[in-house]
Amino acid sequence: MSEVPAPVELVAPAKLTVSLRVTGVRADGYHLIDAEMVSLDLVDELSVDPTGDELLVDTAGDVQAGRPDDLVQRALESVGRTASVVLRKRIPAGAGLGGGSSDAAAVLRWAGVTSLEHAVQLGADVPFCLRGGRARVGGIGEVVEPLPFEPRTYTLWTPPVHCSTPVVYRMWDELGGPVGEAGNDLEPAALAAFPELAAYRDELAGITGVRPRLAGSGSTWFVEGAFPGGDRRVVRTQPSLG
Repeated sequence: MSEVPAPVELVAPAKLTVSLRVTGVRADGYHLIDAEMVSLDLVDELSVDPTGDELLVDTAGDVQAGRPDDLVQRALESVGRTASVVLRKRIPAGAGLGGGSSDAAAVLRWAGVTSLEHAVQLGADVPFCLRGGRARVGGIGEVVEPLPFEPRTYTLWTPPVHCSTPVVYRMWDELGGPVGEAGNDLEPAALAAFPELAAYRDELAGITGVRPRLAGSGSTWFVEGAFPGGDRRVVRTQPSLG
């Protein structure tokens, strides 16, 4: 009698976009970027049982799950696998921290997929999340050049604002392609599309004495260093997953 395989426990680290320049727009409308991304010790957890086919999303009290099941399901379908997945969400959705993309990347790693070309078909952040660590990311996200790991500490503050990445990129186009003064070209577009973000930026600046930067397309603001308290999360960078 064959043994029933035990569920496999996976981790899906959040990613932080430390800097982002938009370098062009392809004919199909996808934006080209030049970015530095790092993995964080803020993680989602996935329990994958290859004998089933159901998906359960369990969220922490302060996390909006959004639709993480879409990317997990698409990742499973892309590798021709079925499984029951219990997804414990700790990374907030719509926060610019790549939670859904990292969940999908965890499924790809479980299935033995290493191809960045495969990963980018699921989303622009999935290739970096598949590799993790610290990297320079180009193209639409499919070019991932590893950089030496650097231990860093950041403080994140995620407002209760769900920033849609497509909306922010459309606003960037409408504004004529602005350059972000703090190293993120999407920051002016995110502030134009979701003006309520500015109050959270200014409050975090007042608390820390540091000019916050926007994580990707938002909504998370971050500063380097540890400034615990309130709803702020202190996180640390993590090396590559392999």
